[in-house]
Amino acid sequence: METYIHDALFILFQLCFLTQLYFLIARQSKLNRYQVSEKQPAALIPVSVIISARNEAANLREHLPSILAQNYPDFEVVVINDCSYDDSGDVLDEFKEKYPHLKVVTITEHERFKTGKKFALTLGIKAAKNEYLLFTDADCVPASEYWISHMAANFKRPDQIVLGYSPYKKTRNFLNPFVRFETIKTAINYFSSAVIGDAYMGIGRNLAYTKTLFFGAKGFAAHMHVLSGDDDLFVNQNATPVNTAIEINPDSFVYTDAKTSLKALFRQKKRHFGVGKLYKARHRRMLSIDALSGFLFYILLTISLVFNFEPLLALGLFMFRLIFQFVIYGKLFKRLDGRDLLWCLPFLDAVYYIYLNTFGLIGTFIKTTQWK
Repeated sequence: METYIHDALFILFQLCFLTQLYFLIARQSKLNRYQVSEKQPAALIPVSVIISARNEAANLREHLPSILAQNYPDFEVVVINDCSYDDSGDVLDEFKEKYPHLKVVTITEHERFKTGKKFALTLGIKAAKNEYLLFTDADCVPASEYWISHMAANFKRPDQIVLGYSPYKKTRNFLNPFVRFETIKTAINYFSSAVIGDAYMGIGRNLAYTKTLFFGAKGFAAHMHVLSGDDDLFVNQNATPVNTAIEINPDSFVYTDAKTSLKALFRQKKRHFGVGKLYKARHRRMLSIDALSGFLFYILLTISLVFNFEPLLALGLFMFRLIFQFVIYGKLFKRLDGRDLLWCLPFLDAVYYIYLNTFGLIGTFIKTTQWK
């Protein structure tokens, strides 16, 4: 009986190994073939940058100048001051005197009607004068003065959505390596899916789409009851095989600070994973298969080594997969500003799959009640 159990577990281990190879070779490797343009793109279209800010006075003062000073001939910046009770209003008034292309939309707290980020963004989109919309957050800073140029250059018919990249800044905090690793793995997944015509999400810190698409899809109406998901749910429901482009030139990156405590990270990820259950069914299946097969791969590898059944073969499969990871991820991690993380790949990858399954389970049962 024990032999049958060992055989069954090892067969499952091999199935997980093959599944993981499929994601590496058939999906993620496609991003390696994507050609990043090194030329400075021409500025051809007017753009509205939209930022929703709630109690972000310090971040606005620090980061908004780098957005207002972008090297682009025709753009406006729309900041929605969303029910702030700090000095955000005063900060924005100061900037308005200096930057005529800054537009401020102010939302005041209603005693009975509580608003969220989607409501704020909707008002900002309505206030924007341009067809092409570029989104980021108040705590984000572009990597260069050509951020708008690179993102806007992707709006070519029939493209209506542009997925950008927003890495976390590198620090000495103990959580930072994993947070950066998880961000890169997530980006590899959603970028490679977009490259093969199956885009399923984007990141609101660096995302662009057209006003026509927004209002044609009735905005966030389909998921307005969920406080999160203004970025990934909108992309998931409106991306098609032909209307979505990606941008991963380093000058197009938008950086932000990573969470520095487990409590803050838990709160953030609980909110993000809570919307995954609203993805299209095929995307839920794809993400679940990747998460579960990766988790079981490491669990069954550990069981094989501890209980000494086929340990050499198990180690061989582990090393085979690891070599493929280094081959495929080597270029991608360098592109996405995570080359230093490759040295910790085996450890961080195992933690990543434990994290995916843990927060995926939590997100299934917990309802998000606030967007900040």
